[in-house]
Amino acid sequence: MISRRQFLGAAVTTLLVPSRATPAVAPPEGGTVDTHTHFYDPERPQGVLWPPSGDKVLFRRVLPPEYIALAKPHGITGTVVVEASPRLEDNQWLLDLADREPFVLAIVGNLNPLDADFAKHLARFTAHPRFRGIRVSGQQLIERSREPAYRDALKRLSDTNRSLDLNGSRAYLEHVPALARTIPELRIVLDHVASAGDPAQLSPTWRDHLRAAGQCPNVYCKVSGIPEQAGAPVGEAPTDWAFYRPILDAVWEAFGEDRLIFGSNWPVCDRATKFEHVIRITNEYVQSKGRGAVEKVFRRNAQNLYRWPS
Repeated sequence: MISRRQFLGAAVTTLLVPSRATPAVAPPEGGTVDTHTHFYDPERPQGVLWPPSGDKVLFRRVLPPEYIALAKPHGITGTVVVEASPRLEDNQWLLDLADREPFVLAIVGNLNPLDADFAKHLARFTAHPRFRGIRVSGQQLIERSREPAYRDALKRLSDTNRSLDLNGSRAYLEHVPALARTIPELRIVLDHVASAGDPAQLSPTWRDHLRAAGQCPNVYCKVSGIPEQAGAPVGEAPTDWAFYRPILDAVWEAFGEDRLIFGSNWPVCDRATKFEHVIRITNEYVQSKGRGAVEKVFRRNAQNLYRWPS
């Protein structure tokens, strides 16, 4: 929940910095790429492991036609889909979806590097050109990142020219530089601004660890999941980008325009605010950095990270 102090602070910021809409800037050549969406269908015979059936916002069919109708008016021309389910064959379900829908540019799968059959599964899925990486939990990184077998598995991932998404609480962040230096060819991306948290009360430790990660040239940061971190009731997160400026300034300082990538986190973002507000919060901030930044954050950096086939 947003405290009265935070609400008043945001209001003062809005008064001090007039909330004028940033002049419109055309999307990057080729259109914007949204690097973080989820598709799933609870009506499949297998059902879904995520989201839980009790989630009144997310437990429903979430498929490309609905997303495309939302995304196209904002200049979005493709998306990278992240698999949240740990079930092996759900990776194949997404790849089959990508085969039918050109709007799906790439899949970030869900494979466990600790699985005895990880190498076999990795070979199977990387045979598909749109399987561009995997996501693992930050907690796993904390617990296993020093183990040679774990590092060998991630080195195998790197050898396939695929990337690693990291997701979880900010506690994993301090372990990222060691991994990045150990496997310098592995492209790593911190999902959801590395779980920054309340923009009015950013942890100094988070800032320090973010800067250290940003010093590694193979580490990227995904500008996604920001309104979800406001702690507001469902659908009531602040929509003025100035409220989130402490987070945006921190990730910009750490990674600059060359290693930040945009993601909406749809449909999870619906828990916080409307899709259009999610787009605008990042768009207005990046527009203030100039045309070159728009080209990079909204498309080019994503291509450099995920390297999906044309």
